[in-house]
Amino acid sequence: MLKAYSRFFEHLTLLVDLVLIAGCWVGAYVLRFHVVGGVDVPPFRSYALQLVPILAVWGIAFKAFDLYRPHRLGSRLAEWSDVTKASTLGVLVLVAVMTFVFRSYEYSRLVIVAFWAMSIVVLSLSRATFRELLRVARRRGYNQRYAIVVGGGEPTTEVLRVLRRRPDVGIRVLGVLSDKAEMPAGDVRRLGGLDDVRAILDRHQVDVVFVALPNSDYSRLNTVLAGIGDDPVAIHLVPDIFGLASLRGGVEEFEAIPFIHLRESPLYGWNGVLKRAVDLGLGTVALLVAAPLMLAIAVAVKLNSPGPVLYRQERMGLDGQRFRMLKFRTMHADAERDTGPVWASPDDRRRTRLGAFLRRSSLDELPQLFNVLRGQMSLVGPRPERPSFVAEFRRRVPGYMLRHKVKAGITGWAQINGWRGNTSIEKRIEYDLYYIERWSLAFDLKILIQTLWLGFYSRNAY
Repeated sequence: MLKAYSRFFEHLTLLVDLVLIAGCWVGAYVLRFHVVGGVDVPPFRSYALQLVPILAVWGIAFKAFDLYRPHRLGSRLAEWSDVTKASTLGVLVLVAVMTFVFRSYEYSRLVIVAFWAMSIVVLSLSRATFRELLRVARRRGYNQRYAIVVGGGEPTTEVLRVLRRRPDVGIRVLGVLSDKAEMPAGDVRRLGGLDDVRAILDRHQVDVVFVALPNSDYSRLNTVLAGIGDDPVAIHLVPDIFGLASLRGGVEEFEAIPFIHLRESPLYGWNGVLKRAVDLGLGTVALLVAAPLMLAIAVAVKLNSPGPVLYRQERMGLDGQRFRMLKFRTMHADAERDTGPVWASPDDRRRTRLGAFLRRSSLDELPQLFNVLRGQMSLVGPRPERPSFVAEFRRRVPGYMLRHKVKAGITGWAQINGWRGNTSIEKRIEYDLYYIERWSLAFDLKILIQTLWLGFYSRNAY
């Protein structure tokens, strides 16, 4: 019965798609010749003839991109991307058909471009509306699928948490099969052990099996799959990467081979381009706004004590690369000649009188805007440390070097939460990794706004 319903929805969706595609082609013709106008209107019959290859090509393309398979656990963005790819492929084939089969007639390029754009937008909106209607129905208890979770530990806990949070996918968990008596929090019940999977499938109507074994039980995987046998259920394997992935883990398919990323930087591809664009744009504006203040500070530093205005200090940034970070000089010249690299203390005698104020107000950091424009730093990111301190922290704090998967920043999540200066390095790393795991441009803007709102002053900066 469930498969019959699935086929019905598949055929219904295909029919709706073909009707909408035909409407888009007619709409593109009307838009070009009856709305835009400006040329002689060709007979619609010549354009109507193209509906035959259009409907055939789009139907095949949408099938090829699996746009009619169930999307309960799928991503809306992935579906929209597939619609765009299928429509683009369809247009390329359509142009080839027009060029080599219908050579006696010249079709409007504006009609083809408008049709391509309209087909993507209209079909994406149609599918989004259809999926939303299904989600509303599922929240009310309709169109449900029944599942069991085979496993234990964190993988099972995560599966149950996600399905409990997303009732709109319409998957109701009947229970868990685990060899361990303790169960995750919630109203889910234990149905038996791993060896009972066959008996449970015979006893209950099950549509989906989530195999969520912890790493310690992976030797039992073949036993579980053998227990399921040829039962016509959907099987989803949830690998236990929770204890292995250390930074933004994920799954990617390459040439039909699934690769599980256990460690990945969030700033690759367009993410890196967008962050760099924001750094250049806001960094330039900030430098222009702060220029008069920076000039006044430079003069004050020069008059306050002998020595250079700027202090260049080696720091470690993206991927462990070293660079010279700029600061206004806040200590006497050659302050570390006798002590070597050490943390500043509240009553540090190496500071100048002006330097104490500059450090407390963080105004000594303003020259780092030049580091941002050079691409050595970002406006937002983990604060860079000196290589000598990095070597020490790396030995003390597990995962410390992961903070170097993104560019160092002038301000950061740890800093606006009070973890700067001579404070707990463990807490600072915790906040830095939280930022990397959840990075987004919106998160960056939030940190920048909070930095301005809270001000630059810090009691831990000395």
